Amino acid sequence: MAGISTPAMAAAVSNAGGLGSLGAGSLDAQAAQELIRETRKRTDRPFNINLFCNRPAQPDPEREQAWLNRLAPAFAQFQAQPPRALGEIYQSFLTDDGKLEVLLAERPAVVSFHFGLPDSRRMAALRAAGILLLASATNLHEARTIALAGVDAVVAQGYEAGGHRGLFEPAAPDERLGTMALTRLLVKNLGIPVIASGGIMDGDGIAAALALGAAAAQLGTAFIACPESAADAGYRAALLEPGAAVRTVMTSAISGRPARCLANRFTDLGTHAPAQAIPDYPIAYDAGKALHAAAKTAGEFGYGAQWAGQAAPLARALPAAELVLRLKEEMEEAISRLSKG
Repeated sequence: MAGISTPAMAAAVSNAGGLGSLGAGSLDAQAAQELIRETRKRTDRPFNINLFCNRPAQPDPEREQAWLNRLAPAFAQFQAQPPRALGEIYQSFLTDDGKLEVLLAERPAVVSFHFGLPDSRRMAALRAAGILLLASATNLHEARTIALAGVDAVVAQGYEAGGHRGLFEPAAPDERLGTMALTRLLVKNLGIPVIASGGIMDGDGIAAALALGAAAAQLGTAFIACPESAADAGYRAALLEPGAAVRTVMTSAISGRPARCLANRFTDLGTHAPAQAIPDYPIAYDAGKALHAAAKTAGEFGYGAQWAGQAAPLARALPAAELVLRLKEEMEEAISRLSKG
């Protein structure tokens, strides 16, 4: 997940035999290059760079001001003022030529797309550079689009997954398919490998995904509590604190697109906000990040983007490499049990 992955964590996962991943969707070209180079100092094994292919935001000053007015009382709790105006805080890969140039120069082993696909020119350039391409899908139609575009493998993102929904069209109805149902649908209907993602936290979950025909499993929430992640103390406490009521909700209020998050003060604030009141993604995120910063300065962590999947209560605070080895052991034990009937 963007904002949580670090070079240390990605490298540790890759060194332990997994495919480490770095969220670069919210970074500019220079920051993405630094991230890749720092990871390469720590591992000589393949790792993935994840990019956002969202439609560029449509500014609406009137709606954005109304949103700031709605958030003003929350800012006031921390003796802070909302931003004067909101902007598109990062660029989609659809229009980011600088980031494309970095990828072609650095040539990471794998690049994955979220929220859709880039144009054929960009994908052809990445393929010509020897880069393996992945893309996430939330339904069969999106997955077929991915397969027809010549992407090497599809990530089946179930509704359980933490972080942003990978919907190509966020305004369209969401089928809300679970990971197991979606994985099986894609395995039966596509001719490319399927990677199961969402609600998988241990080796038993990985084994279940493989039993359904998935070629691999993608885990995100499972790694939030690793010491190498960038999660702050409040995020970790909300996830791991003994007796904490770990519950997740899907909300657009934080960033402007549906995303699964630990239930917190921000998700409560956005519960009754009509979709049409929330600015476009990632413009809304400009306000969300400002409110979190103001609250965090006052010692309140409940306004953060604490992305997490539905199986978050199964999180373990283990070093990333140790977690990968534990997952492998659990997976092998589960497969052994299944094979014995």
